[in-house]
Amino acid sequence: MTLSAHPTVSGTTYMAVSGHPAASLAGSQILEAGGNAVDAGVAIGLCINVLESEMTGFAGVAPAMLRMTADGEVRNFVGVGPWPKNLDASYFRENHDGLVPSGILDTVVPAAPDIWLTALQKFGTLSFGEVAEAAIRLARDGFPMHPFMIEAMQSHFDDFKELPGTAEIYSPGGALPKPGDLFVQADLGRTLQFLVDEEQAASRDGRDAGIDAARRAFYEGDIAAAIVKQQEEQGGFMTRDDLASFRAEIEKPTRARFGDYELYGCGPWCQGPMIIGAAQILSNMDLARMGHNSAEAIHAVAEALKLSAADREAYFGDPAQMEVPLDTLLDPAYSRSRRDLIQDDRAHPGLPDPGRVDGFDIPAWQPDPSSGPQQSPANPLETSYFCVIDKDGNLFSATPSDPTISGDVVPGLGITTSRWGTRAHTGAHHPARVGPGWRPRMSANPMLAMKPGEAMIPIGSPGSEVLGQAQLQVMLNMLVFGMSPQAAVEAPRFASYSWPASALPHTFHPARLNLEEDIGADVGATLSDRGHDIAWWPKRVWRAGSVCTIWLDQKSGILQGGADPRRNACAIGR
Repeated sequence: MTLSAHPTVSGTTYMAVSGHPAASLAGSQILEAGGNAVDAGVAIGLCINVLESEMTGFAGVAPAMLRMTADGEVRNFVGVGPWPKNLDASYFRENHDGLVPSGILDTVVPAAPDIWLTALQKFGTLSFGEVAEAAIRLARDGFPMHPFMIEAMQSHFDDFKELPGTAEIYSPGGALPKPGDLFVQADLGRTLQFLVDEEQAASRDGRDAGIDAARRAFYEGDIAAAIVKQQEEQGGFMTRDDLASFRAEIEKPTRARFGDYELYGCGPWCQGPMIIGAAQILSNMDLARMGHNSAEAIHAVAEALKLSAADREAYFGDPAQMEVPLDTLLDPAYSRSRRDLIQDDRAHPGLPDPGRVDGFDIPAWQPDPSSGPQQSPANPLETSYFCVIDKDGNLFSATPSDPTISGDVVPGLGITTSRWGTRAHTGAHHPARVGPGWRPRMSANPMLAMKPGEAMIPIGSPGSEVLGQAQLQVMLNMLVFGMSPQAAVEAPRFASYSWPASALPHTFHPARLNLEEDIGADVGATLSDRGHDIAWWPKRVWRAGSVCTIWLDQKSGILQGGADPRRNACAIGR
């Protein structure tokens, strides 16, 4: 058995794992006070929006997945809001040479506030004020700055010249905070408190009425007015109607299989089906015989990911606006046919052809107008992830993103309107193209592996194109190679960059395969001989993702948490 460098956190009552210790603590405190997994998860998500505002934002995105023991049904929240209804891709082609300029024109309707509120209202037990208490305190009173957050701030420092409101928060006086400095986000704290106050004023009519009031305060009231005012002043397209008409959609998850395990992912508005689709391709290969992180196993995983990515590029978009043939793409017979395309001794030199689906015409692949030249892979710091399971086996997990630090804050609110338009495609026929009311396609996606009656395993990570690959590898580490959750997240990782990145300018590097150095030079040399363009990462680098996971043994009731040391992740359980 592979041992972990960090001790495995175990419990029999609950487990909370997130990207920051204070967020995991807040979730555990909610559980200790009698809240359920959704109450705790929303508290963690709000804390992450404060503690990791360099990677997430309260007015951003939050793909989420939950399972309530009462009915055993897995549900997803569609994690991203739509483009304004008055905006079409032709605008960018006609006015910006097919590019999406940074700034107000890459904003979409914020999804995270309604996801937190709707999850709480429909599946939680507490008030918004109760679950927001820790986040408000951390924003209002501050928390000690840590080096990783400063690194993210440094990457945006030059942008602050054009973002005076954001600079006032993150570099007051023109200098970045130092490790250990108290970091305060007073405006964000007041914004969250305003929602609590609106909830309390309406709560005499019941819990639902209070949460509805908090939602109206954001999407229809003073906050909406401030967002639209900024849009109008800076030439944006978002209107009061765009905000007021938005409601987070709850959908059935996409599903695939890996051996005895049922895999659940989010819909084709993200890369969720791509990752579980790659896993289903790999279910037709004997990875255990190949050996953990052997050249043979890494080659198989990388090639399966390329095949699944090719289908993503050909078919995945907003399912509310277009038909996506997931029934075919996730059919086990289709997965077997894709596995047959993997050459055991040779890497595909770039993006393979997508599979053919009856009734769908796939144009010849070419770089989208919004894509940049092939270049070294970008490594955005943004995104976080958390998961929580309570004493009754209820589960909630989410992958919040959209850094507050990445844009111009709405004056006086301490929030940045969702900039997920940075995932835009402007080609007239691209399945993930900009469209009026269309949702941009994203990479972030929580996933779940379940063996009914035996195991329930939520898995997620930050890391843009790397996050799904990291999730898949951690799952394989546990299910194929028998690692504990903590050992599985610590094990060396790799990542392919052979397909266009979700984020602008959609850079890609055909055949590029990055390896953490402790995979070993001999393995790297063998992979290079097979045609992979090998690049090296240091050991346990943040670019390889930061996976959080929980393994619930449903027979014994024992919970084990896995928290990735590549960032600041922390597991707390009892």
